[in-house]
Amino acid sequence: MKTRTLLAVLAATFLTATAHAQTLKVGALATLEGTYTALGEDGMRGLRLALSQANNMAGGREIEIIVAGTDASPDSAVRAARKVVEQDGVELLIGPLSGSEGIALRDYSKTQPHVTFINGISGAQETTFVDPSENFFRFNMDGAQWSAGLGEYIYNVKGYETIATIAEDYSFTYTQVLGLALGYCAAGGEITERIWVPLGTKDFASIIAALPDDVDALYLGLGGGDAVNFLNQYQQAGGDAQLVGGTIMVDGTVLSSKGDAKNALIGVPSSGPQADTWDDPNWQAFVKAYQDEFPPDQRFPSPSLMATGYYNATTAAVSCLNEVGGDLSDGQAAFRSCLSNLVLDAPNGEIKLDGNRQAIGTNFISEVVELEDGTLATQLVKIVPNVNQTLGIDPETFAGFGVPGRDVPECKSSY
Repeated sequence: MKTRTLLAVLAATFLTATAHAQTLKVGALATLEGTYTALGEDGMRGLRLALSQANNMAGGREIEIIVAGTDASPDSAVRAARKVVEQDGVELLIGPLSGSEGIALRDYSKTQPHVTFINGISGAQETTFVDPSENFFRFNMDGAQWSAGLGEYIYNVKGYETIATIAEDYSFTYTQVLGLALGYCAAGGEITERIWVPLGTKDFASIIAALPDDVDALYLGLGGGDAVNFLNQYQQAGGDAQLVGGTIMVDGTVLSSKGDAKNALIGVPSSGPQADTWDDPNWQAFVKAYQDEFPPDQRFPSPSLMATGYYNATTAAVSCLNEVGGDLSDGQAAFRSCLSNLVLDAPNGEIKLDGNRQAIGTNFISEVVELEDGTLATQLVKIVPNVNQTLGIDPETFAGFGVPGRDVPECKSSY
């Protein structure tokens, strides 16, 4: 009996060691088609930078990345996820990028309990706040958290007492406007009109013609090709309103776009999880690493928030794989416990997760500036630390606002 027991232990040890030495298949989902293609490409740069710094190893296992492209739609995200999970057999999936994709992957993750999902950079509030999934982790703040402090800034400092919002008609920008409204309206501001446009809009002529001219500023919650198309057509129409930018409106993917229309963003206030010119040593080291990793003609002057988000997600995965020695047995229990308790020393500030596996982190109020070399960047104005998903509001009260939507929340001076 003792001999059999010993043999069984040795066999189990051998099999475990062999499994740890095997290649680890990791799926990577990003928007590599459609209006957010440039965003997805930079997200992949962030992921590849993190893997390069880890020598493509984690927990003693070589990492094989299987990339699947999406077009920002929920259906495309689920199709891509099913492919890498059910056909390619990945044990870990990093992604997606866009808001409604994240909600869809949260739901899909519940059907695949043997796989760990780590969000890429998608920022819809519902993904983790409403019916969260135990095997879905998000190391980036959501869109409302990225708006923390902006509403108060544009009301109290910029003096914008009335605004109208123009944003893409989907879950991420609903979340962004919710975060903006809670701060702005409580400070005394009024949102007079909310205009929603389909994702992938190319002709903004009728929308621009209908923009109100009796407000102090226009908030633009657009990104990627939509942002560039709007700016070009708005300038051609002679638009000259004061502008406020949503997070992805002033991201590097827009500020680095071709043409002069982006110059309309100089001086525009915004907020998000990073500021390009922040002088923090960790941030500066990350920017240099990004610049050194990719040729100038194959990257942006500075990493976009997409690159930063995917870099952080991948770094978290590598850190915990190292912590558990690459052991993903027992339903990946030890790996997931590590992720839940990880305090990530990220380039854009410390990140930790709450009970829903949602990031608590640092937000940056910024304004767009032109640098000496003629490129545009976001200049830090103010740091808002330790932003949780309810923006410091009592969770029950916050939940009472309802799921972010076209008319949610109401613009009120008190909540």
